[in-house]
Amino acid sequence: MDLRNIAIIAHVDHGKTTLVDNMMRQSGAFRDNQKVAERVMDSGELERERGITILAKCTSVEWHGTRVNIVDTPGHADFGGEVERILSMVDGVVLLVDAAEGPMPQTKFVTSKALGLGLKPIVVVNKVDKPDARPFEVQDEVFDLFTALDANDEQLDFPTLFASGRDGWAALEPDAGGGDLEPLFDCIVRHVAPPVADPDGPFRMLVTTIEADPYLGRLLTGRIFSGAVKPNQAIKALRADGSVVEQGRVQKILAFRDVKREAIDYGAAGDIVAISGLAKATVADTLCVTEVDEPLSAQPVDPPTLAMTFSVNTSPYAGQDGDKVTSRMIRERLLREAEGNVAIRITETESKDAFDVAGRGELQLGVLIEQMRREGYELSISRPRVLFREDPETGERTEPLEDVIVDVDEEFSGIVVEALSVRKGRMTEMKQAGGGKVRLSFIVPSRGLIGYHGEFLTETRGTGVMNRMFHGYAPYQGPVPGRRNGVLISNATGKSVAYALGGLEGRGELFIGGGVPVYEGMIIGEHSRENDLEVNPLKSKQLTNFRAAGSDEAIRLTPPRRMSLEDAIAYVADDELLEVTPASLRLRKRLLDPHERKKAERKKDAG
Repeated sequence: MDLRNIAIIAHVDHGKTTLVDNMMRQSGAFRDNQKVAERVMDSGELERERGITILAKCTSVEWHGTRVNIVDTPGHADFGGEVERILSMVDGVVLLVDAAEGPMPQTKFVTSKALGLGLKPIVVVNKVDKPDARPFEVQDEVFDLFTALDANDEQLDFPTLFASGRDGWAALEPDAGGGDLEPLFDCIVRHVAPPVADPDGPFRMLVTTIEADPYLGRLLTGRIFSGAVKPNQAIKALRADGSVVEQGRVQKILAFRDVKREAIDYGAAGDIVAISGLAKATVADTLCVTEVDEPLSAQPVDPPTLAMTFSVNTSPYAGQDGDKVTSRMIRERLLREAEGNVAIRITETESKDAFDVAGRGELQLGVLIEQMRREGYELSISRPRVLFREDPETGERTEPLEDVIVDVDEEFSGIVVEALSVRKGRMTEMKQAGGGKVRLSFIVPSRGLIGYHGEFLTETRGTGVMNRMFHGYAPYQGPVPGRRNGVLISNATGKSVAYALGGLEGRGELFIGGGVPVYEGMIIGEHSRENDLEVNPLKSKQLTNFRAAGSDEAIRLTPPRRMSLEDAIAYVADDELLEVTPASLRLRKRLLDPHERKKAERKKDAG
């Protein structure tokens, strides 16, 4: 059968997964009466909740005798480790761009990787039915982006289609307003070359993604570059340097057919398949027959830029919510994550009950923490810190910078410019985006962006949109101011009392309500001043025989500030931790005992 391998790439929320849904529906992957979840490719619980793609997914559809393998890729830069590897499996990309927003930072990130690999893009200007759509302007912006990314003449001569992925149509003109996706399928079959593979050579396949299956064990997915593979065949895995990882036999070969994986008896050159049977091989390894000694070249992955320390939960309430609380369990889970996720790096600390976890950004590490707490783990998480490097030539300290693009209403642009300049950001562009909005571009140290997103949403009244992406390393940019306010710290253990909290409201904003379990050293609110303040949230009302008019009025507390996991990660200071359990998120001081904290402070002041 004729074969095409394509990846769908786009900025987050530009409609990739919805378009793939309709491609599958129109190619006959679903029966007419089959009940299928919306965004069927976002199969993970967190993906469905957050409406984002976290892991790359493969599927395939059949169109008039041609099998099209489609890879749906993540749109967030934090999951870029997935995107880079996926592109080595495919022969063409469908670049999806929102007809109103135009090319965004993540579009640039993925497109630069695709163009660098020599892939020829098909551009689909999606959501042309939006009231603020500007399809032809966006087409010109895409051309400018390709030029800026040094695309060759063949790549610049890209076909453009206009579409509404939600309504399931694509056309050569934006005002077509209906039809189906046939023009898109025809364009893929015509414009994307069949996979270049050697059917007569020895079997070789590069592992691109990895996952654990409860029945089949380790599943290694990739594209067959040469030869063919059959069940029970003897194979080995080679590292990038040519050393042998392990030898074994193929147990099962699975191919992607519509929304499910089916076992097949024969994997042919050029096809994308998953193989089970090996226990140690991982991403970027080459699977091949035993006589092959030369591995396939693998795409290098951008380095992690941010790290957090995951440690055992040491609070007085440890072990009440979760059943996985020991350092051994946490270590096994993190090592299992690092096996399949090459963008994450795990290192043990000297204390042995804490682990440094490095990744691409707060979102990626936040997703890992959320997955672990849902699996029953209890953890203490430190403040995120950026990973500095030493320049090999000059010996000076360098730090990661990020490209930040902000879309805000004009009235808020001044606040954003001021806030990012304080964080050592440098504005590179400012332009009108239409509809009273302004698009601001900055280059900002990653350090300055930790914890900024919540503040940004508050300052822009929730109307601003901020996108960021790794830019590169540059010399240290100087100190960045941290959190301005101190915190309110509980000086007792028990359940909080509404009467006590009513008296504390004047001291700052509270994070808890009445009847909440608290402990000594736990953070229960933000102080209105710069210093930390120890308070008693357990103080109850004195019961006497005396009554005064008005003294027995019901206490009305202001609703406490509720933090999401990402907000809490961004909020903690260097001397604080975030306690994460399946049921609770609690902020606490690293040292719970007030005397120990004072001692540590004196030591710090003494240098």
